Amino acid sequence: MKSPVTGKEMRLCKENRTFSFRKEEFSIVYHFYKCNDTDESFTTTELDNLNLTQLYNQYRAKHKLPFPDQIIKLRKKYGLSASKMSEILGFGTNSYRNYESGEVPNMSNSRLIQLVEDAKEFKKLLLLSKAFKGKALEKQINKLDLIILKQEEQQFQNQLEQYLIGDPVPSKFTGFRLPDFEKFTGMVVFFINKLNPWKTKLNKLLFYADFMKYSGSGYSISGMRYRAIPMGPVPENYNSIFEYLAGKVEIDIQITTFSNGGIGEKFKPNPKYKMTRDIFSESELNVLEKIAEKFRSTSTDEIIGISHKGKGWIDNNRERKIIDYKYSFDIDL
Repeated sequence: MKSPVTGKEMRLCKENRTFSFRKEEFSIVYHFYKCNDTDESFTTTELDNLNLTQLYNQYRAKHKLPFPDQIIKLRKKYGLSASKMSEILGFGTNSYRNYESGEVPNMSNSRLIQLVEDAKEFKKLLLLSKAFKGKALEKQINKLDLIILKQEEQQFQNQLEQYLIGDPVPSKFTGFRLPDFEKFTGMVVFFINKLNPWKTKLNKLLFYADFMKYSGSGYSISGMRYRAIPMGPVPENYNSIFEYLAGKVEIDIQITTFSNGGIGEKFKPNPKYKMTRDIFSESELNVLEKIAEKFRSTSTDEIIGISHKGKGWIDNNRERKIIDYKYSFDIDL
């Protein structure tokens, strides 16, 4: 960004600052540009959004409030407009739309949104509201009954995937995303299709994609937790997850035995699995493409070496801790 005073390029600065939100204080990595000649500071709309998102995310996580992606996903699950959701839940006309856009709901509205994630509870509110009448109401009830049935049928699989990918709570260790197994699977398949990587390299590609997305928006892509181990950052439970995906024929794992007795695992796409790119937003796809291109010619040993230079790995490797997404701001790709 050029200085509005001198017209010269300014440097991007990052520093820890404390801000208040709803009478509580939170520390964020504040992003701003500084003019070298005048020492004045400036921000852009993009940086303002990133700074505010960090603040709001900490407040939501502390009080266990729903995040915008959860609120959007809930509405899409029931196939309703934002105004209809507001009407059924008893909110103001534009409240639900505002919550989807990032406004932080109050405690009571948050709890109601979380309650109706259960389709049975949503059906009760639908019947109490006057949002639909006659045949339109009957149609919505039939649709909800199918959702409830599917919800019960998928309960075991959902519990297993939840166990594999981690606690279903957005936090600083998930990039303030609700862990999303479908998106994580999509990321795996994306990189397999693009680069056909060995397992160790794939783990780093996933890490950099999630952390790069967070560094620009305050949110990860998949909500995956990454642990620091001697070979670099890896998704939590990565071996079990990859075996599970292979068992579901969503990927193929090719095992190779080397002359020194070592064993390597390379991933290949399974033709039976069709990934729909619309599970990702445009910005998420852009990040995936950038990471694939950045490390296209990078060997497994080279990407391990790069990951070992990261502060997130250095600070957490000794005790093999989960890496806080705040370390994304220290990554220079």
